[in-house]
Amino acid sequence: MNHRLKFGLARMHVEAGERRDFLPNFVAHLEKYGAQVMLEHGYGSGMGFSERDYKKLAPDVQFGSNEEVYQQDYVMVLRYPDESYVRRLNPGACLISMLHYPTRPQRVQFLKSLGIDAISLDSLQDDSRRRLVENLRSVAWNGLEVAYQALRTIYPSPGFESPQRKPIHVTLLGSGSVGTHVVQAAIRYGDVPFWHDLASRGVPGAQVTVVDYDMTPFEPFMLEILSKTDILVDATQRPDPSHIVIPNPWIAHMPDHAILLDLSVDPYNCNTSPVIVKGIEGIPTGNLDQYIFRPDDPAFDTLPDCISTKHRRFSVSCYSWPGIHPKRCMQVYGHQLQPIVRTLVEKGGLQNINPKGRFFERAIARAMLSRLEET
Repeated sequence: MNHRLKFGLARMHVEAGERRDFLPNFVAHLEKYGAQVMLEHGYGSGMGFSERDYKKLAPDVQFGSNEEVYQQDYVMVLRYPDESYVRRLNPGACLISMLHYPTRPQRVQFLKSLGIDAISLDSLQDDSRRRLVENLRSVAWNGLEVAYQALRTIYPSPGFESPQRKPIHVTLLGSGSVGTHVVQAAIRYGDVPFWHDLASRGVPGAQVTVVDYDMTPFEPFMLEILSKTDILVDATQRPDPSHIVIPNPWIAHMPDHAILLDLSVDPYNCNTSPVIVKGIEGIPTGNLDQYIFRPDDPAFDTLPDCISTKHRRFSVSCYSWPGIHPKRCMQVYGHQLQPIVRTLVEKGGLQNINPKGRFFERAIARAMLSRLEET
């Protein structure tokens, strides 16, 4: 290889609770494949790692400022960075991040306007369009763990842990990849030891009702189900992000103690045509600093005017559910990304990726911004 690809791994300067950086063993693999790697000063510190920890496994790794990291050929950061950071990229450089092309059209146009390319981690797919970089189990289990924690605090008499209470009714919207994990997590309260403890004391468990997307338009059917629902989980992958699955007025039919759990975490955008909305209308989008919202939380009042928030319940939402347990999350992502970055480095960069080449080349091609209209 005549030119070693220069990778910059940037920190995420978002909420304090966002502590995820790629682990030292991932950086070591990147260096082993032949890349020249620069990490931002303080990289990994949120998870207890020092520069020495990275140097121990990747002796040639360099550390630099945020500005220096964004001057590298390929910049990796798990969550999409602030646009002020993106502007630091050189024309022709490549941003590797969770970019969510389908629901962020303005982001796509912004990246194109800078003359850079990108690889969207959430668009890396195999030939059957199955995601290669995902942590769907953690999305479901972490989300249900938090939802049950919230429900325990507000569950009416005789109390959540009472053997005299009724079984918990969980209604799951969507039966796809996330939904499969939701069923398993819901019947175990998102917390296996806690589930074992309650079961040993004779406390009734949970019943999960799965409602596929095609059934959600039938209002009488849905209102009957919602009237008995303790936890409503949105795990839909809507073909049309402008379509609301649960209109805000329907929430009025739910028990006062009901929990609304957002696992899809789609955004609100009233400035597009058509607008982009969440599946459950009127719930905020949380982050790793705050993911539980009481009905009187000021966050409801900050939602766009095109969204109704009249009827409210405790809402549980997080932009990035896997980040609740950061080390565990980054072990998964690092393992999944190793063959991707190896292919990219060994091919000598994006310009040499063949969309009809071998398996991981095809996957990279599907995720490239410059090939977005072709996929």
